[in-house]
Amino acid sequence: MLQSLISLSDQDIDRVMTAVRGWCTEHNCAIDSSEGHRALTIAIDIVQSQGGQNSVSTKLAERLAPYSDIELRQAKRLGKQPR
Repeated sequence: MLQSLISLSDQDIDRVMTAVRGWCTEHNCAIDSSEGHRALTIAIDIVQSQGGQNSVSTKLAERLAPYSDIELRQAKRLGKQPR
């Protein structure tokens, strides 16, 4: 994963990290969790495959949509309403 980041421009790294931090915050998971690592891997793939033309955050949310189940499970476990 680190090798993939090194191959990106500084601007693309910023775009990846911004999208992943936002996704992790929205889904209440740490960037160094398995979900965070998956988001990082997918965000890097998005930037590399699309050349940075589209919103990384939007595409990341689309590709990680099944992870909304994680948020539901966490909310149930904590006795909270999911967002």
